[in-house]
Amino acid sequence: MPLTATPVSAPWDWQPATPCRWEQPVSLIRLKGPDTLRFLHGQSSQDLERARPGECLATCCLTPTGRVRGLADVLVDAGGAWLVISAGEGAAIHQALDRVLFPADQVSLGPVQTGRLITLEGAEPAAESAAGWWLPGGRLLLPDGTALPAELEAVPALGAIESERWRLSQGRPVAPNEVSDEVNPFELGLADRVSLNKGCYVGQETLAKLATYDGVKQQLRRWFTVGPAAGLAVGTALLTTSGERAGRITSSLRLGGEAEGSSLWLGLALVRRQALADPQLVTGEGITLEVSVPTGVVAPPVGAGSAAS
Repeated sequence: MPLTATPVSAPWDWQPATPCRWEQPVSLIRLKGPDTLRFLHGQSSQDLERARPGECLATCCLTPTGRVRGLADVLVDAGGAWLVISAGEGAAIHQALDRVLFPADQVSLGPVQTGRLITLEGAEPAAESAAGWWLPGGRLLLPDGTALPAELEAVPALGAIESERWRLSQGRPVAPNEVSDEVNPFELGLADRVSLNKGCYVGQETLAKLATYDGVKQQLRRWFTVGPAAGLAVGTALLTTSGERAGRITSSLRLGGEAEGSSLWLGLALVRRQALADPQLVTGEGITLEVSVPTGVVAPPVGAGSAAS
């Protein structure tokens, strides 16, 4: 079955033909013991301590200064939880957890394993699967070495370019392009992964101040242009149309030629707050980018303290 784009009004609103599936590599860390959720609660951004077996909660693994080490889902079961790391280095996150695990903690930290996360678009997941675990959003988690269920083999798979275009259209951050220890969750549009009312956790002080005093200095945005065949690489600085600093490109995908000597481009950028309302930004070479808010981005919270700051 060939995959073709669904006709839409703008290139950044592209959607793949459905049904389809796309997959990404993930790192898996198994934690066991009665203190598992309390421990993870204190080391990530989501409220995990009250989670129940069978729940799956999206979270961010943070540094002490509230920067993002990685993105993860916490799959809770009766014996503990699986930490499913979809963006970031599993080994680095494992090392950070191990460093703060005390002998008194009733938690055992397993080694880093690898797996695949298969996301279905426009297809109903099976009620049960003998292989892997179903996560929210029509996602099937498979440890490496586990075969894809036969019913999913028949669902067309997105190629690398189609998968990347779908990611960029939705504004999903990945490492190291967007996810790194230089940015916080609010800058990446991940406010729905952050609990501001759950009590003490690593990075809490920084995130609370950002939320209370409207301190988020940049946000993730999507861009599109018809430009030259080169010159829009990751790291390219962006300016406002009046020449002021506006941010930098974090992801860039060349989709092919639209006309002789030019190409269709789509990407993501971190844009400074002073330029967030600008519909267009430019590169130093004068290439104009059309800028919009990705559908998957959640705006950062703004607390009462912002009025006094």
